[in-house]
Amino acid sequence: MTTKIIIIDDHQLFREGVKRILEFEKSFQVVAEGNDGTEALTLVEEYRPDVVIMDINMPQMNGVEATRKLVEKYPKTKVIILSIHDDENYVAHALQTGAMGYLLKEMDADALIEAVRVVADGGSYLHPKVTHNLVKEYRKLAAGVSRSGSYLPATEIRRPLHLLTRRECEVLQMLTDGKSNRGIGEALYISEKTVKNHVSNILQKMNVNDRTQAVVSAIKNGWVEVR
Repeated sequence: MTTKIIIIDDHQLFREGVKRILEFEKSFQVVAEGNDGTEALTLVEEYRPDVVIMDINMPQMNGVEATRKLVEKYPKTKVIILSIHDDENYVAHALQTGAMGYLLKEMDADALIEAVRVVADGGSYLHPKVTHNLVKEYRKLAAGVSRSGSYLPATEIRRPLHLLTRRECEVLQMLTDGKSNRGIGEALYISEKTVKNHVSNILQKMNVNDRTQAVVSAIKNGWVEVR
């Protein structure tokens, strides 16, 4: 099946770069492009895309406000936010409005393609750097902070060897560290294709839909370190 995509960004050169990357995938079709949130609403009404890739900072109507309106009116259309901000407050705000993905503009081509695939299939996708920041904030809230501001002693890490192989445990830890598939491959001296296979096995064995859910679940179970 073809995934229909609309790109909304007020910078034409960036938009063209994103379109060029997406068009390498035979199953992706960029059906329209727009400059701001107001135009996004009109284009979604006309084309009814599967995925909208939306810049967060735009004139007329910003990406967060446009996402809120899109999700309310067209719940079947999934939104991926593009941003230069990796602060957890930006991410939380975007996700609260209904976005299913959050990518930083420093993303590589593989991350963009993977994000569209995951979100189109009903999952969620966060840029690895964003995931790591959220993970640290989650751990901070979960563990508690002493009056002096230092973290309480961390609990003992219990690797899930009953569920995952040792290599899969290593990959899961690196997902928590915020590494991309390419970064994991370079660290472990394996190909990106092998990394993707490990990630797929991890998701299946942990019974989760995407890597973000895997990381959150791993932290709750004490299977990984938050560094």
